[in-house]
Amino acid sequence: MQPLVGKTPLLMAPGSEPESPEAKQTLRRSITGSALGNAVEWYDYAVYGYLTIYMATNFFGSKAGDGGVGVTLTLATLALSFLVRPLGGIILGPLGDKVGRQKVMVLTVILMTLASGCIGLLPTTDTVGVLAPVLLLICRLLQGFSAGGEYGGAAVYMAESAPDRRRGFFGSFLEFGTTVGFILAGILCTGLVSIVGEQGMLEGWWRLPFLVTIPLGIIALWIRTRLDEAPVFAEAAAHKESVKAPVRQVLKNHWRQILVLSGFVVLLNVAFYMVLGYMPTYLSSQLGHGTAQGNWMLVGMMALMLLAIPPVGALSDRVGRKPLLLFAATGYAVFSVPAVMLLGLPNPFLQFLGLAVLGLLLVILTAAVSSTLPALFPTAVRYSGFAIGYNFSTAFFAGPSQTVANQLIETTGNQLIPGWYMAIAGVIGFISILCMRETAQATLRGEELPGDPASIGFPKLKYVDVNRRDAENRRSTFRPVA
Repeated sequence: MQPLVGKTPLLMAPGSEPESPEAKQTLRRSITGSALGNAVEWYDYAVYGYLTIYMATNFFGSKAGDGGVGVTLTLATLALSFLVRPLGGIILGPLGDKVGRQKVMVLTVILMTLASGCIGLLPTTDTVGVLAPVLLLICRLLQGFSAGGEYGGAAVYMAESAPDRRRGFFGSFLEFGTTVGFILAGILCTGLVSIVGEQGMLEGWWRLPFLVTIPLGIIALWIRTRLDEAPVFAEAAAHKESVKAPVRQVLKNHWRQILVLSGFVVLLNVAFYMVLGYMPTYLSSQLGHGTAQGNWMLVGMMALMLLAIPPVGALSDRVGRKPLLLFAATGYAVFSVPAVMLLGLPNPFLQFLGLAVLGLLLVILTAAVSSTLPALFPTAVRYSGFAIGYNFSTAFFAGPSQTVANQLIETTGNQLIPGWYMAIAGVIGFISILCMRETAQATLRGEELPGDPASIGFPKLKYVDVNRRDAENRRSTFRPVA
């Protein structure tokens, strides 16, 4: 299968700062297309988290406010959808390395929109009995398959489209889109609860947030169909640097990078799913806080995160990715349990303080992740390596975290389980980050791993300058690609 190199010729080296109005517009469109599709994915995920109690009642016969078996089964349905993410990664990742990132991104946004929108149309257990949870599971499995290619594709496309010296800043907008999706879900779901009440949600208003996915997905699809291919991939394809078997190549030659990425993703997604996904259920079902109160606190925290993500991404361009990531990993290892303890106190201010600590550490992780993880692999296998490592780690370690945590609380009665879960993930993430190269301002072009091999270990600022000089030298030898 011949790679597609895009709609326009490459007149300047990938990773260069855009100078013409057309180049700047192309970059803005690339960032918007990546971020909006990612927002749709995580909007759906957040909606499911906010509506877990109502889904448990309508699909698993749980009673409203019950934090037991019904909620666990609802979260288990979500966890099962994570198990098909590796399948999506194995199929969609290599496809993206062969035919291009943009084409696969179009496919994933179509699949995600269909899966999420259909959940809003499903019959409930009262109507069709056991068929209802089966249909719900099918929709979640389709969403999980598409998500197996969506995040990796969007991150790789954005990283390969951004200027080398500002990849952290522009890459942070992928997580900006993620947070927008969560905030939109939080405002819509919490607003509905406030307007129609718990009974109104149970009687059918839970469907509306899922149906909103359809127009959001159509907008994202329209933008993505107008995107050119990522410049780094377009150059590699023009120079015939692609490989026939990306999966075999990445497993054979870059298995260490896959392990490093997987370890970091344990921290990233355990923190992500615990803080932004499980907290609505944890605050209301396990701690007994009012649904609206807990949700509005989460929305407030995410609004603060939204403001902080781009500046932190820009900071990673200047001081490097590793110092920030190591700080966040240490923070989760040390402060997760105390922060969760604050959530259980009756004082709303202290509850919000606990959320804010977890949210600040999450900002640091998410702001740098979209520029860090794609840079672990060379261009020819970048999508495959990212998708395989990210999705296997998510499926078997991070994805089930909500279900496991909820059931452990039910079994042991220990409400600090989420804190201990994040603390252990922090230790795993810290070790993985030490094993990474520093890739801030490094070029992603070519067949070599980005970054200086000597930068593995504890971070030093000098490696950012080393990467910058190497990228400038390589851009100076660029020849336009038709």
